[in-house]
Amino acid sequence: MTRPLPVVFAETDLDALATVPGRIAVIIPPEGKLDAGARRINRMTRGALARLIEAAALNDRKPGDVITINWPAGMAAEAVDVVILPRSASPAESRRAGVSLGRIKGDKPLLILGGALRRPVDVILGALLRSYEFNTHKTPPKTTKDKAEPGALTLMTGKPDEVRAESAPVLALAEGVFFTRDLVSEPANHLTTTEFANRIAAMQDLGLKITILEEKDMEKLGMGAILSVGHGSASPSKLAVMEWLGGPKGEAPLALIGKGVVFDTGGISLKPAAGMEEMTMDMGGAGVVAGVMRTLALRKAKANVVGLVGIVENMPSDRATRPGDVVTSMKGDTIEVINTDAEGRLVLADVMWYAQETYKPRGMIDLATLTGACIVALGHENAAVLSNDDGLCNAFLRAAKTEGEGAWRLPLGQGYADIIKSQIADVKNSGGRPAGTITAAEFLHRFVQDGMPWVHLDIAGVASVKADTTYAPKGATGWGVLALNRLVADLLEER
Repeated sequence: MTRPLPVVFAETDLDALATVPGRIAVIIPPEGKLDAGARRINRMTRGALARLIEAAALNDRKPGDVITINWPAGMAAEAVDVVILPRSASPAESRRAGVSLGRIKGDKPLLILGGALRRPVDVILGALLRSYEFNTHKTPPKTTKDKAEPGALTLMTGKPDEVRAESAPVLALAEGVFFTRDLVSEPANHLTTTEFANRIAAMQDLGLKITILEEKDMEKLGMGAILSVGHGSASPSKLAVMEWLGGPKGEAPLALIGKGVVFDTGGISLKPAAGMEEMTMDMGGAGVVAGVMRTLALRKAKANVVGLVGIVENMPSDRATRPGDVVTSMKGDTIEVINTDAEGRLVLADVMWYAQETYKPRGMIDLATLTGACIVALGHENAAVLSNDDGLCNAFLRAAKTEGEGAWRLPLGQGYADIIKSQIADVKNSGGRPAGTITAAEFLHRFVQDGMPWVHLDIAGVASVKADTTYAPKGATGWGVLALNRLVADLLEER
C-alpha cells in the first residue's frame, strides 16, 4: 500500500540549518515577529525574511499560506517556505499550513522549524494527507538515479519525544486514510472481490480479528439480497468482518458497515458507457470502513468497534439478476428488483441485518456510494446523512465538522417509504428519480431493528472527486476516515 511520508522528530539544532538539503519551512505570524529559528534563517539569507515583512508581503495572506524563497543565499536548502500562521492558530488553520507544505514538498526532504508551533501534530497531519500520490500502476523509472524516493518530513522541536508521542495517533490516522484511498483508486481487475478480502484479511497482523464469509456461508444464512447482486459475476461475493475489541470486555460494539461493489456496470440495467470507468470507486463505503478499522488497530483505540463490508461485483450475464425478479433477504423480507443498478442497498440490507443479529451493536453506521441523486442534491461538498436517532446523528455531524469533512442531514419519513411499496413483494428496490437519496435510505431503514440507533451516509459525491480537495489531490479522498475515527474517540473513548 501507499505509505505516508516518513516523519522524523529532531531536537532543535539551529547550527545545522545551513547544511540541511531540500526544503526548510519556517513559521511566521501575520504580525511578522520572528522566533529564534526564523531569526537564524533571516541572518543566513542576508535579511530575506525581514525584507518580506518590510515589503508587506505577509499582508492579506490567510493563515496557512506559504511564501517560497527559492535557492536562498547562504544555505544548502533549495527553498525556504515561509508559513503564515498565528501563534493561536486553530486546528483547521494548522492543518491548512501542513496541506500547503504537503502540496509543494515533492520528493525533496522537508524540515519544519517547529519552535513557534502550538499545534505541530495538526501541521504534520495536513502535510501527510496532502502528499498522497497513487502511482502503483505507473512504470517505475528505469534507473536508480531517476527514481526519487520521497524525502522525510522532519519536525525540529525542543520537545521531540513529547511531540513524537502526541503524533502517534495522527500517523495511524494518515495510514488509515491512505489505505482507503488506495482501495478506492485501484482498478477492478486488480481489486477483485478476492483481492479486497485478502487485503482485509492481512490486517489480522495488526490485531484485528478477521472473518471472511464465503457464498456458501451466506447462502446458509439466507442472504439472498447480497447474493443476487453478484450472480452475474465470475468473482465470488464475500462478507468481510473486522473486529477491534479494545474497550471494556462485554461492552456492545459500534458497527460500521460498508458497501463494497468493486465494479458496478449496473447489471442488466446497464449504465451508459461514458464514465463507467469511474465505477471502480463503488466500493468506497467499504474502503472507508476498512481504513477506519486499520486506524483503530494502529492506534490501539480503547473502544469496541466491528466493521462489516459486503464485497461483490455487479455484472450482466446469463446468470445476472433481472429487473422484475424477487429476492429474499436475510431478514425474510422479499424485494422486487426494479432496477439492478440500485444494487448497493441490496448489499447493505443483508450485511446490516447480519451485524445486528450477530453483534447486537450499540449503534450502526453504514456508508455507501449509493445514489447519483446525492450528487445532484449536495454536489461534491457534502455527504448525505440520514438517521433514525438524533443523538448518534448529531454526534457524527459534530465529528465531521471538527475534522472538516462536509456532511448534511436529509429527512426520513413515511411518505418517502410509501414510494418504494411493491405490488408483488414486501418492498421494491427503487422508487424512481424523486427523492432518490431519501427513498434509498428508507429502503435501508426497513432493515434496522427496533430501538437500534442508525446513521446512513451516502458518500457518492465525496468518495472520489475530479478536483483537489483540502486534504487530497483529485481522485480518492478517504472522506469519512477522519470523522468516524473522531466519533469513536468522542463517543467511546472519552469516558
